Amino acid sequence: MTPDEYVEAVLSLVERIPPGRVMSYGAVADALAEVSGRASARLVGSIMARHGGGVPWHRVVNSAGRLPPGHEVEARARLRAEGTPLRGDGVDIRAAAWSPTEPGPGRD
Repeated sequence: MTPDEYVEAVLSLVERIPPGRVMSYGAVADALAEVSGRASARLVGSIMARHGGGVPWHRVVNSAGRLPPGHEVEARARLRAEGTPLRGDGVDIRAAAWSPTEPGPGRD
């Protein structure tokens, strides 16, 4: 998989995260590791920072549920509007985590 194909794979996966659910940067990397040969949460974060404006970027958080740096206020408002379980300053990751292998809406 080329770097451009990896960017597209990350953005495509983020587009599939259902409203009210989230994935961590690491979970996105792990979900694509087998097909991409890459497994870097930092690379996913970099891709989201550079190219994520056209996808539901607010649904990607860190592994502790912290919101995207510098965009916390907007992300929180969007997540709250979607009914995402929140805890403190972030997302209740245990209640809101989504996997592309999970059956139901948002799965191809």
